[in-house]
Amino acid sequence: MQSCPTRCHLKLTRAWVLVLLLPSSALAAPIVPQFTQGQLNSRTESTTIIQESITSHNYRTGYSYSAAGHNVETVGDVPISPDATVTNNQTVGGVNFSWTSPNLETKPQWQVITPGASWSLTESFMAPGLDAVTTIQRTIQTESVTESQSVFSQ
Repeated sequence: MQSCPTRCHLKLTRAWVLVLLLPSSALAAPIVPQFTQGQLNSRTESTTIIQESITSHNYRTGYSYSAAGHNVETVGDVPISPDATVTNNQTVGGVNFSWTSPNLETKPQWQVITPGASWSLTESFMAPGLDAVTTIQRTIQTESVTESQSVFSQ
């Protein structure tokens, strides 16, 4: 007959083998958070700066000629509009252009219809060319702040 320490040893070894063969999930305990409530605060600040420089060139590439009056007429049978002529090409601010101008030698000559009576004559001429330059320089600054808060509890 064998002594108890050997038999007990065999039984204990078998018991440990059974314990080791058990799935580990059976031995795990659930994890429960220890907090019951909480709060999350967030703040974001941003600044945007935009610097602009805008330049605009307005050109009149043609001309305007007008005449108005009373008790006047053109000398000879000529049209009221002078003949157009193209001037030399020019470059301003990197823009190439040419002007259309009147030939002022062909503009009409005027005479009074009834001498001694009142009369009027107005001639207007707007030449082609640079009409206006507009320059805008500005800085736009925008600031924004976003705050958020999340409150949670179990």
